[in-house]
Amino acid sequence: MNHNTPLSPRPLRHLADVQRRVMSTAQLRAHGISAADAAAHCRPEGPWQQLLPGVCLLHPGPPTSEERLHGALLYAGRPPARAAKSVPAQPGAGEPHAPYADALVTGLAALALHRFSSAPPLLSLDRIDVLVPRTRRLRSTGFVRLVRAQAMPTAVQIAGVPVAPVARALADAVAGLSEAGAVRRLLTEAVRGHHCEPAAVVAELNRAKLLTRPHVVDAVDSLLAEGRAIAEDRLYQMVAEHGLPDPLWNVDLRLPGGPYLGGVDAFWPDLAVAVELDTRAPRQGSREGLRAELQETLRQDDDALWSEHARKREHLERLGITVVHVTPGKLRESLEQQATVVRTALMASADREPAAYVVVLPR
Repeated sequence: MNHNTPLSPRPLRHLADVQRRVMSTAQLRAHGISAADAAAHCRPEGPWQQLLPGVCLLHPGPPTSEERLHGALLYAGRPPARAAKSVPAQPGAGEPHAPYADALVTGLAALALHRFSSAPPLLSLDRIDVLVPRTRRLRSTGFVRLVRAQAMPTAVQIAGVPVAPVARALADAVAGLSEAGAVRRLLTEAVRGHHCEPAAVVAELNRAKLLTRPHVVDAVDSLLAEGRAIAEDRLYQMVAEHGLPDPLWNVDLRLPGGPYLGGVDAFWPDLAVAVELDTRAPRQGSREGLRAELQETLRQDDDALWSEHARKREHLERLGITVVHVTPGKLRESLEQQATVVRTALMASADREPAAYVVVLPR
């Protein structure tokens, strides 16, 4: 057999172009190419080259960014040696079962695939981070850095490549960055580009134990401020575009001479209706205070947060004030529906008993 000999009598039309150029030794065996033949083709001056252990590049030139991605996934997704013998090829498919297994591209490479302008181009990356289960017995090698996960996230398919969701990819990228500006640019683009909500990013950073790093905490401060500003803009947009009456914006409510009742983002005093925007953002303060508040916020589970909102809502509603609770995600995904909810609350005010008098102060 020479380098002009076809890989196998099996047709390769079902394979993508990159799959014809990058193959694992298991895939080559499925096409009738022995390990000895593959090694012979990967010798110096040969027609192929070994891209990674157990992965061959079927041409002699430098790999493209796409070939590096698929090669990294083939390496990280290969089954253990003992399991590999027991995984048969799919009948008639000419491919070993699940060539990438559950490996996902993550980190900066994943953000480049998610089209982050602040992430370096794929071809300029010295390494490709690949997320694998914690129990996978493989080592980082060559341009592949393995990142182990206690629980694997659901993959996002981009151009045939399984990629980690943005929030997880951000955490894995930030873990390897020490430059504050780069971290801030990535986190800011995640929110401005509507890739994900700030709360999801902060939760992943906390899970990765990155909130102990001062430059990450500073970037998260900017991220939360950015996320709140965007959510408030959507709230203004909802009122303006859907014909709702103008409210008082960002006010605190108190009983006359009595206790503080809480802050609301929009309030119609004549109709006794308030809108509360839940961005779960800590208050501004020192870096140490911000870090402590972030971690305290993240320690609260959804039931605890809901109970806190429910107590505030019940207190205000006992005074005759209807509270509409919205989240940034709801405003982003269903602005018209949220406007309908608020409009319904405003219209229903005519059928309620007059609300108690409260003092309204700018926040």
